[in-house]
Amino acid sequence: MDRLAIVVPCYNEEEVLGMSSEALRGVLDDLVNKGKISPDSFVMFVNDGSADKTWSLIEEEHEKYPAQIYGLKLARNVGHQYALTAGLHTVADMCDISVSIDADLQDDVSVIEGMVDKYHEGCDIVYGVRKERKTDTFFKRFTAQSFYKLMAHMGVKTVYNHADFRLMSHRALKAFAEYHEYNLFLRGIVPLIGYKTECVYYDRKERAAGVSKYPLKKMLALAFDGISSFSTRPIDLILTLGFVIVFLSGLALIYALVSRFVTKVYVEGWTSLFISVWFLGGLQLLAIGLVGKYVGKTYIEVKHRPRYNIEKVLTDDSSED
Repeated sequence: MDRLAIVVPCYNEEEVLGMSSEALRGVLDDLVNKGKISPDSFVMFVNDGSADKTWSLIEEEHEKYPAQIYGLKLARNVGHQYALTAGLHTVADMCDISVSIDADLQDDVSVIEGMVDKYHEGCDIVYGVRKERKTDTFFKRFTAQSFYKLMAHMGVKTVYNHADFRLMSHRALKAFAEYHEYNLFLRGIVPLIGYKTECVYYDRKERAAGVSKYPLKKMLALAFDGISSFSTRPIDLILTLGFVIVFLSGLALIYALVSRFVTKVYVEGWTSLFISVWFLGGLQLLAIGLVGKYVGKTYIEVKHRPRYNIEKVLTDDSSED
């Protein structure tokens, strides 16, 4: 029977952590009773350098339910994508299936059973996908839809209306471990793994407590990370713009010469200034685009810093510093 690990990245989630623990333990108990997962399945809460009582609450939950609630404490705050990656890498050798989900209970935990069923049908990756966005504000819905359309336009393969609520098999986790990227965007990396995939659909709920950890600023940063990690198209656009401006400067040259020698309508010194500004501007964009083309390809590879450091791990049989 397959052992399931539910990975939950947490940052300042003291208000919701108890409810999240209860809900996820209920999912484990239900799936164990139905014979779909192993009784030694567990939840791994990953504390991403929280400034509140999140880690102490994780320790309390672990003490009460040592066989079901595990904890992973990162040495500092590294961000959602790195925290989730740390959790997935940690559980990779401890489970047969992993499911990643946020602690805020907005993702429907009952859908996890459907994910496990898809896994038993032969899927290595199962995406949790929102059915619709009727509960979102107009601004939130517009920005989210624009985000996915922009990613597709930039050539980044993602699953529409999917965040980081997904199931991955042990084989998929091992394949994921081979991606050593430092500019992480999991929604773009996981589709690159391949293997058989499927989607399950659900209605997203209101946040149970606390506030969102992804304001507009972070969403924009995530979008930029996704584009810069998987596409050099922005640099291509700059390069194309450079060619267009050089072309237009050529037309401007013809216009200036016609004005100077044919129509005799001109302003002294205007021709040289006009042409030089257009031509040099286009030439600079061409140079920046060409240099950026190479810099963009090497940028991710040159900084070999650790993506995270683990301070403490809590499991059912040990607490490792």
